[in-house]
Amino acid sequence: MSNCYGDWLKEQRLAAGMTQQELADAAVMTRSHIAHIEAGRRIPSKEDARRLDRALGTGNVLSSFLPEDDAAVADYFEAAWQLEQQATMIREFGLSYVPGILQTERYARAVLSADFPPRSDEERDRLVVTRLERSKILTDPVTPVVWALLDEAVMHRPIGSAGVMAEQLMHVVDLGESGRVRAHLLPRSAGAHPLMQSMLTLMWFEDQPPVAYSEGLSIGKVHDSPAVVERLRSAYDLAMSDALPLTESLALIRATAKEYEHHD
Repeated sequence: MSNCYGDWLKEQRLAAGMTQQELADAAVMTRSHIAHIEAGRRIPSKEDARRLDRALGTGNVLSSFLPEDDAAVADYFEAAWQLEQQATMIREFGLSYVPGILQTERYARAVLSADFPPRSDEERDRLVVTRLERSKILTDPVTPVVWALLDEAVMHRPIGSAGVMAEQLMHVVDLGESGRVRAHLLPRSAGAHPLMQSMLTLMWFEDQPPVAYSEGLSIGKVHDSPAVVERLRSAYDLAMSDALPLTESLALIRATAKEYEHHD
């Protein structure tokens, strides 16, 4: 995106004699999010822009001239998506498919093709592009720190073709072997576990309390209550305690990918 918007925000903030932290406090945002907007790395949501206008006394200028964002996400995921871009640590749980930030293009397209009611090709293409944009947070070699706990069922649910599955599983292996992502399998032999009802994402930040995001069929919710987040984190930790070690997990994922390759 052009940084004209971020530059203008910075000019208004300095003209008001405010630091990034002071503006963040007044607009009920985080300092890091303000910094990302000013640097041109993020586009604020409409609600964020309205709060910035109120905090700076700029009428509705920031809201009216909000840059167009071509990214497409489900309405219920938008808040979680914004938080994901700011997180310093992310822990994902994949119940029935590989979590979004770890998906390859062909796998993402196959997942989105299963939606009901069916999407148009144009809408599906926009969603795929957004999903791939989300995965760019992994191009930074360090931040965010990412853990991925995958139910073993994820490997055995053939989404797309055998070739799509082989490519996707090897992508997870590559991320794991490079040290960029810690990937663990929760084996079927573990039986019932505390995360078997939904997908779950836990996120930590530099300058705000951790949050959790749970998702089910056409619904998602960001949880910011400390008690709820702690309960969900404990459930994640309990499930992780039954997972296979990293090396064993990657070996099993690789072996399953090879099986798909043989069937392609």
